[in-house]
Formats: sequence, C-alpha cells, structure tokens
Amino acid sequence: MNSDFSVVFAPVVPWWAIAVLGAAGLALIALSLSARASGLWWRLLAVGGLLGALCNPLIVVEDRRGLPDIGIVVVDESKSQATGNRKERTEQALAALRERLGTQNDLELRVVRAGGGGGLDSDGTRLFAAVERALADVPRARLGGVVMITDGQVHDAPKAEAIAKDAWPAPVHVLLTGERGERDRRIVIEQAPTYAIVGKPQQLTLRIDDGPGVTGGTARVDLRRDGGEPQTLRLQIGVPQTIDFTLERAGTALFEIAVEPGPRELTLDNNRIVAAVSAVRDRLRVLLVTGEPHPGERTWRSLLKSDPSVDLVHFTILRPPEAQDFTPVNELSLIAFPIRELFEVKLNEFDLIIFDRYRRRDVLAQIYLDNITRWVRGGGALLLSVGPNQGPSNSLFNSPIGQIMPGVPTGRVIEQPFKPELTDYGRRHPVTAELPGAGSPGSEPGWGRWFRHVDADQRRGQTLLSGAANRPLLLLDRVGDGRVAQLQSDHIWLWARGFDGAGPHAELLRRIAHWLMKEPELEENDLRAAVKGGRIEITRRSLEPDGRPIEITTPTGEKRQVELREVGGGRATGSIDVSEPGLYHFSDGVRVSLAAVGALNPIEMGDVRTTDELLKPIVVASGGRSFWLADGLPELRRTRPGRETGGTSGIGRPWVGMQANNDYIVTGVSQTPLMPALAIFLLGLGALVAAWRREGR
Repeated sequence: MNSDFSVVFAPVVPWWAIAVLGAAGLALIALSLSARASGLWWRLLAVGGLLGALCNPLIVVEDRRGLPDIGIVVVDESKSQATGNRKERTEQALAALRERLGTQNDLELRVVRAGGGGGLDSDGTRLFAAVERALADVPRARLGGVVMITDGQVHDAPKAEAIAKDAWPAPVHVLLTGERGERDRRIVIEQAPTYAIVGKPQQLTLRIDDGPGVTGGTARVDLRRDGGEPQTLRLQIGVPQTIDFTLERAGTALFEIAVEPGPRELTLDNNRIVAAVSAVRDRLRVLLVTGEPHPGERTWRSLLKSDPSVDLVHFTILRPPEAQDFTPVNELSLIAFPIRELFEVKLNEFDLIIFDRYRRRDVLAQIYLDNITRWVRGGGALLLSVGPNQGPSNSLFNSPIGQIMPGVPTGRVIEQPFKPELTDYGRRHPVTAELPGAGSPGSEPGWGRWFRHVDADQRRGQTLLSGAANRPLLLLDRVGDGRVAQLQSDHIWLWARGFDGAGPHAELLRRIAHWLMKEPELEENDLRAAVKGGRIEITRRSLEPDGRPIEITTPTGEKRQVELREVGGGRATGSIDVSEPGLYHFSDGVRVSLAAVGALNPIEMGDVRTTDELLKPIVVASGGRSFWLADGLPELRRTRPGRETGGTSGIGRPWVGMQANNDYIVTGVSQTPLMPALAIFLLGLGALVAAWRREGR
C-alpha cells in the first residue's frame, strides 16, 4: 500500500466567469499602469487572491494498492510435440519457469496448455486463441509478457501485415523445443479437384517434400483408390507432378497416397495423405426408342422429361419399312430416323438406351444392334420394355442384343389381371426393396393390377418382380462393364394413370435407371460406412444373408471387429464410436469401404519440423526473442516498459524479460483545501486596502 498526492481545482463558479473576472482585473491593472498610479503590486496581489479563492485549489491524496503483472506461459501440447524429445524439453522448461517466475510477489504466473484437443474437427495448433482466452479478464496494462514453449508450428500466428501497432503491449518470447536443421519427408497435395464430372479426365498434383531446396532423385508413391489395389509410381522429389484419373461412377472417391520413407524422418504420419473427390454426373443423356405408338409411351416421356438432369432424345417409329404405300417422301411430315448418327457416330455419348415395345422390323440393321451390344459390354446401360407383338421371330433376342438379354422369350403372352410381386431377391435388392405398397412376404401388394405379361425364361441375372403365373417380370443383369434391365410388360402406365389404386411407377423406374447408371446407393452387394456425429454407421447390402463380421482398421493401424445385425431389405447394420480423426478401413473379406472422420489430412502433422519463421512477425513486433532450448534455458529478468526485453549476445547467458508495469488500483481518496477560501478572500481584500492606502499618500 502506498500514497500519492496531486493538486486539483474545484472552482466555485464556472471557468468562463473566472476568465471574465480575470480579464477585467488585468484591464484595471493595465489602466493603473498607464496612469502611473502607485500600489501596482498590491493590486496584482488582490486580483490574484480573489481569483485563487474562486478556483478553490485542493490537495488530493490517493491510497493505492499495487497489482501484480500477469505472465502467460503457453505450453504447446499438439501431436507434433510428441516428436523426439520435445515433450521432455517442454516439461523441463515449464518447471524452470514456474520456479523462477512463480515465486515473485509482483508477478502472477498463468500456465495455459493448448493445442492438445485433437478433436474430430481439429484445425491445427491455435496458441494465440488460448492466450486471448487467458487474458479475457485482465487489462492489457497488466500483461508482463508471454512465453510460448512450442516447436513453432503455430497455425493461428498473426501475419506481419495483420499486426496492428501497439497491439501487444508486452513482449512475446518463444522457446523452441526441437533441433536446428531438422529434416522430414512428407507428401503434399498441391492441387486436387473437390468435384469431378463422371467420365471426364481430372488431374491430381503431388509434391514430395524432403526439405527446403531439396530436389533430385525419385521416390516410390503408392496410389490407392477406395481401398482397391495400389498403383505404384515413381515421382521426382521436390517437383510438383500431375497424375491423371477418371471417375466412372457418382459419389465420393477417396485417394490414399503414400510415399516411401526418406533418409531422415521425424514421423511417418505425413508420408500418407488422403484426397476426397466428389464425382457428379453432368447430365444424363437418354435415348428412348418407341417401336410403335401405345398408351404407355407418354408415361416414359413424361417421367424422363420431368427430371432436369436428363437430356432426352426420343424417337417413335410411326412408319416402319414394311408400311410402303408409295407416298413420296417429300410429301411426308415425318422425321427420318437418324440411324447411323445415333447408333454409330454418337452412340458413346449416351448413358442409357431404352427400347420401348421395339421389335425387329428392319429399322435397325444388324451392324447397329451389334454396336449396341459392344457398347453395353463396355459400360453402357440398356433397358428393354417388352411389348405384346414380340414373337420368337421378331424379338430383339434374335439379334446380337440377345447375347446380353437375361430373359429368353417363350413367345407366350399372358393376358390376365395380376399384381406384380417382389421375389425373394426383389425384397433384398435395392431397386425393389421396400417399395411403397409392396406388403410383407405372403401378403398381396397394395398397388394396382396389370393385364399383360410377355413370358420369358430367366437364364442370367436376378428376377426382382414376378407377374402372371409367378413368371419373371423384371430381370436385371450385369454384362461385362455394363448393365441390362428387362421389363416383360408394357402396362406400367396403368400405375401412372392411377388405375386400380396405382403404384410406385416413378420410384421403380427411377431406381432401375439409377442402378443401370451404377449409382452407389443402389448397389446390391455393397459395404458402406457413413460418418454421423461421433459415430460411423456401417451398412452391408447383399442378396444373400451374410453373417461375416466387419474388420475395422483405425487410422493408427489398430484392428477390431464389429458384428452387423439384419434389419430387412437386404441390409445389415452396425455402428462404432469414433474420437480420432483420420481414415477408417472396413472390410468383410470381399468388399472394402472407407470412412473419413474429421480432418483427412490434419494440418498439425502436415509439417513437424521446428521453425521460428511462423512466430517471427509477432516476436519482432512485440519486442520479444526466440530461443532454442537445445542451447539451454535463458535467464529471466524483470524490465521496465520501453526497455530491452531480451538479449541473445554479449557477455553471459541469453535472457528474456518480463515487463514490470507497476499497475495499481485506488483504494481511497482524501481532499484537503490548499488554503481556505475565506483566508484567500481576506488576503485579497487586505491587498486592496493596502493598495488604496499606498495610492493615497
């Protein structure tokens, strides 16, 4: 506790009134001086005394209590601090700081541990955010200094251009825990697309970093997509290089990229990196060929045209070659079928071809049907909606397309009412599983009836819907890299018209088209893992019940198993809790799935080399210093504001300083008049009398 005094004025009248009276007094004195009247000094004393009485001077005495300065020690507990002996050096330095600074009465030491959260959404080492929280209840005038014990990889360090003048009233010192000249190999993604168009070439730019300025030589890089077989590459060190790739299906593709260890390594965590690319379809180009006008033609066209992501090309054959009535072509208002352009020149531009009630009538030559067959085997998608006039002789089965059809027509057309029903496969296949109105096994579906079924025998693929007499109605099959769907009736339009209770025609056709286009959510034998909050939900789809457990590999390499539970619709599910960010691998021995939790490539482990460059702007701006603990712990001193706060040269050991701000709070105030107003007034009046007597002589 100490005291301090000062003199203040508490005028009894406004200052402007005192100024007016003072000016009037000075004018009278000036008049007396011009008249050479005697008693001038007495007049001055009288005016001064009167003005002093009006100003009312006071002696103010403050009782002050000194406040200790705040010293912040920030301990970096991020993952990179576990490299080498950095953690041991950190704890030794912290113990020394506690011993030397914690015993000073005028300094309050606050230790802040930061950077060790490592949560699922970790965004790097953020030490300055921790300092701001520690100083939230402290005026900056009490800050004595900040000491950061870190490897220098601080990701919220302010840039030089962002540091305001006098933003830090106290020095920021840095104690670096690593070694000078550290080397570490890492793989860096220079550029990667976030989104890609299915089927369009893309590029991934990588760089192998062995340290600043290190180039020359090559290193092996393994590139693995979605847990598949690795692709081995040899890339130059220190030079950005591009890798071409194409995504064949929609969804998110995960690329695991690993580089072999270098000659000097601090950690192998940054030798592996992951890139996520979401593949989307630009637009779905569909070719719909209707063999003849019929009531269901509009159903197909309306459904496809209602989807803004579909580019539809639709042709209806109104005048087949056998309809020759010798009408001149120039008198016909029909558009000629551009056969060669569609089925030879631009065939590969289509994603899906639909033949609706099409039968062989010499419209398409054998060579074009053969083109379609090869196109499907190469990855195309074909949907056949069979009509009633397809006998054994004019069916597409008796063409090259017959090689890829899963159903063999028998030539029999069943004309009787029936309700399509799900088969055992249909209840497990994602195309038809849990269709609205399907009902439970053994019960009748709740949708409307159809009245025509073109009979066929299944020879390949799966039958998902059965029709009249329990015969195959909807068949799906994989052919090479492509897919084929065969619908053995043209009466789905009855559902679209709302007949007899209608049915889920739009949902069914949408699922068929998406399965043909290899959409991931409609794969019938698939293993998927999705991150939801702090859990990963695992779903396995299969056409046959599968009781195998799922083997999980965590980002740290730990392996464990989880059992899945059948929930119906061909799905078995399970889940696990996760708290560690990174890439999780799931496998049932046949299928593999990946799940990315939190930050795929934690910025914390991107570069683990100790550096003073990131913190240099704030250290210089605040007047602090950076030291390497490998050289020993510097001495600690208290300094006054504006003085040198650290030294690294000269005689003796290096030292860092904590400012002594001498801040205080006022605990009491007393005021005493410098001279009673009455005494000052009498003094002035006496001076006037003395001046009058002096002038009267």
